[in-house]
Amino acid sequence: MVKVDLIPLRIEDREQFILDNQEAFKYGAMEEFGSRNEDFEEDGEIISRNTIIASIEGEKARTFRIVVDGRVVGGVILSIDEKKRQGELEILFISPKEHSKGIGQATWMKIENMFPDINVWETMTPYFETRNIHFYVNKLGFHIVEFFNKKHIDPNMPDDDYREGDGMFRFQKIIGWHNWNK
Repeated sequence: MVKVDLIPLRIEDREQFILDNQEAFKYGAMEEFGSRNEDFEEDGEIISRNTIIASIEGEKARTFRIVVDGRVVGGVILSIDEKKRQGELEILFISPKEHSKGIGQATWMKIENMFPDINVWETMTPYFETRNIHFYVNKLGFHIVEFFNKKHIDPNMPDDDYREGDGMFRFQKIIGWHNWNK
């Protein structure tokens, strides 16, 4: 397996982190829909600067650059609630030039090792991101636990975010049932 390092995001790298994130998300949407995609948040971006910044600045956020052989190849934003022993994978992206090299899976294994006391991990991805769905379910062992759509609205999102056919999957991974009694 590829060896990855997770380096905490430095303030001077923040702008590049945002741009790299937007590039990766746009690539995924363009790969799936081509130029007809209309799911842009702002200025032709699938994920807005404000969404990324809100994740980076979250109260429980931990933000890292993903580095392989001294090269930055992606990034990850986690939200860690140590008291509840729960974590959320808010954003994970790998440079499109680095896809299919095992970097995402190695990154996730590193995260689980860095946060061994987290018993429940959650994440979400849009219904159209079949590459992500495959990754979370078949590679990382997450389970789909909910599908938000116009008939089942995510209580944390306004219902006008759902258009005909749009939706988000919520994934969950429970780790170490034996740790629950700590």
